[in-house]
Amino acid sequence: MDPAKRSVLEGRRKLLRYLAFSPVLADPALIAFGSNKFYPQPVKSLRPVEDHVRPTIQQLSRQIRDRSVSPVELTRDCLARIDQLNPTLNAFITVTANSALDQARRAEQEILRGDYRGPLHGIPIGLKDILDTAGVRTTAASALYKDRIPTEDAEVVRRLRAAGAIILGKQNLHEFAYGGSSMISLFGEVHNPWDITRVTGGSSGGSAASVAAGLGFAAVGTDTAGSVRLPAAYCGVVGLKPTYGRVSARGVVPLSWSYDHLGPIVNSVYDSALMLQVLAGYDAGDPASIDTPVPDFVAAVGQHIAQHSAQHSARPAPTLRIGVPRAFFFDDLHPEVAGAIEKAIEIFRELHAEIREVKLEVSTDRKLASAEAYAYHESFVARSPELYQPATLARIQSGAKISASDALRASRDLQASRHAIRKVFDDVDVLLTPTVPIPPAVIADLREHPDNLRPQELIMLRNTRPFNVWGIPAISVPCGFTKDGLPIGLQLAAASWREDVVLQAAYAYEQATEWHKRMPEPLRTT
Repeated sequence: MDPAKRSVLEGRRKLLRYLAFSPVLADPALIAFGSNKFYPQPVKSLRPVEDHVRPTIQQLSRQIRDRSVSPVELTRDCLARIDQLNPTLNAFITVTANSALDQARRAEQEILRGDYRGPLHGIPIGLKDILDTAGVRTTAASALYKDRIPTEDAEVVRRLRAAGAIILGKQNLHEFAYGGSSMISLFGEVHNPWDITRVTGGSSGGSAASVAAGLGFAAVGTDTAGSVRLPAAYCGVVGLKPTYGRVSARGVVPLSWSYDHLGPIVNSVYDSALMLQVLAGYDAGDPASIDTPVPDFVAAVGQHIAQHSAQHSARPAPTLRIGVPRAFFFDDLHPEVAGAIEKAIEIFRELHAEIREVKLEVSTDRKLASAEAYAYHESFVARSPELYQPATLARIQSGAKISASDALRASRDLQASRHAIRKVFDDVDVLLTPTVPIPPAVIADLREHPDNLRPQELIMLRNTRPFNVWGIPAISVPCGFTKDGLPIGLQLAAASWREDVVLQAAYAYEQATEWHKRMPEPLRTT
């Protein structure tokens, strides 16, 4: 950036910081609703869309704590970018500008008083619009719930508020999270910030697009078959699915109780640890929540395998055993995806990890998930089928054909799979696969050939869904780009409750590469 432009931006930063503390702008009556004018004019983003610097919570939290950055300033900045980019990306369904600015001012005053709550204090984030928010509609991207206003926050939302996070609003998704493209939504499809003609993946497509485009610094999504990791991979950001039962699902519209997970979508592995530290923990109100100790995930991040290498000039013994299950997970990969993953494996070798070939038994049975989805929606489908998008309705109704005995057997098989996967980790510490076998599809092609949508989604979700079956922690991190400039994701997984190992391995890879530092050019098309 040339000195003149830097001077202008610095002057704007000082002006906005002054305005953030202005008693005139503290008047909520000046904040308009209903027309994309979320804040008093004229205010522009401190980060022009041409700015390719990817800010992280790790960096911003330090600046907030030492008072070099104002939470109000950050919140106004995010709202400005939402105003500028959301009409094209369609990442947000509802923007709670008034509330976000009120939260930011409150955080500002608390921090000035020395009442600092932690790294999320004053950080603007978004929520997938399937998490209940008290007093703010939670639509699940469906006409069925378009006017649904919960009276209580979901447990994860309560935890985020207690940590001081600023909630910017609710993000678009595949209707009722029942799909992997974010194409099917009452509010229209979500567009990929790297190429707006492409899908984001799903179902947490709006959440991933928002983080990638800098509309917020983190998001929380749900993941039943890959719905955090798939869109994170397609949008070039980090998505973490914790162990089943690690994060409460109370107050979240379910898709399938046996497979539903919640996790963060963020700009870095370190940020995923910061978010998980707040989200994780036992909730007696959630039948699936497991009462198990929550370790210090943030401290674990720094204990990665590169440390040993840096301390010894001679080649050390391997400190991490990485299992590569080529059968199934590496079948029919797009050539550029395959090339990026092989390079990632070589980087781990350079970090002195031991690479082992492993074989995994992978179940592709979906009876239990289909039966559970139908069980939740049965009464709604009987009463108001017209309120569902046709593709979603068809998927839900398919669960009606599954007998109780088949569902019970599938549940028993699920428990057996979760038990059997434990033995794999006697021989390896981490599993490594591509997150998604293929690059993101073109939206127009799927519109023109709607019958191809579900088969395409099943390919996109192929590599992520098994980790929901096993219930083990898995993360997607950026590992390259196609020749068309589309992100590619690397998936790493570990044994149940070993998020620390996943984070260590992912952080080691991230620090050895530059992929995570890239941001999309503004609304590019191929």
